[in-house]
Amino acid sequence: MAEDKKNPPQQNQLSIDLPEDIAEGVYSNLAIITHSSSEFVVDFVRIVPNAPKAKVKSRVILTPEHAKRLLAALADNVQKYERQFGPINNSNNGNNGPQFPPTSFTPTAQA
Repeated sequence: MAEDKKNPPQQNQLSIDLPEDIAEGVYSNLAIITHSSSEFVVDFVRIVPNAPKAKVKSRVILTPEHAKRLLAALADNVQKYERQFGPINNSNNGNNGPQFPPTSFTPTAQA
């Protein structure tokens, strides 16, 4: 059957609902990433200066395939950001940002 040029086929469209409480966002200054053979878990943490505890503010669980797509999308967006605004300085010298846990840091899961 020939395609109707006046009415081209519609693309599948996805309608995404963004509830008001989610739209406000959650501030995080540390992400802890763990994985198993079937999923990646990203815990977004807020570290408050001089506080002995940090709090997980949000947890996102991804399939390995989605994690890889997220990695590519983040890399693409960082490149676009740096083209527009200049290089992002990721040094953590002195008091330029939160003091991150040592590399041997292993978070304990708590419900």
